[in-house]
Amino acid sequence: MKPLITSAAMMAAISFSTLAPTAGAFDLQSKDIQPGKPMPKAQEFVGFGCDGQNLSPQLQWSNPPEGTKSFAITAYDPDAPTGSGWWHWLVYNLPESTNRLASGAGKGDLSLLPTGAAHGRNDYGQYAFGGACPPEKHGVHRYQFKVVALDVPTLELPKESSAALIGYMLNSHKLGEASIEALYQR
Repeated sequence: MKPLITSAAMMAAISFSTLAPTAGAFDLQSKDIQPGKPMPKAQEFVGFGCDGQNLSPQLQWSNPPEGTKSFAITAYDPDAPTGSGWWHWLVYNLPESTNRLASGAGKGDLSLLPTGAAHGRNDYGQYAFGGACPPEKHGVHRYQFKVVALDVPTLELPKESSAALIGYMLNSHKLGEASIEALYQR
């Protein structure tokens, strides 16, 4: 008879595999946010009762899949009490030569993004990064930052494209992704 793997052991193995990148694997890192750790107030939204600095975190990635022609970055809160989560950031058409974004690069004026990059509209209704702002006393929310490697140099999308349409296009052209899941609560 084979020994049974407990749920706790299985979850520990899954957690370890998602937090520990393997050598040569597509990897996302940040000086501002850490996997499984609370985000600083700098990444909190300004508005909706929140008073943070609304700075997108510094991000850097390495070892993208072969054939990568561009990148996109998304930030999503699956715990928002909306029934469909909350999109905090959608930026795409980052050239394949890009491997990092500075803290604050999610400004709406695109001044800290490479030429040709485009913002999708976040769920605050802005074409920019929108920081964390979970409801008070709603508990810990997860913020999933992803860099997506794409097989096309640009996504030809109308400026007013929804997050769902952008997500569909990202998934249609995805070669791979790397992520950091940070936490926040008020």
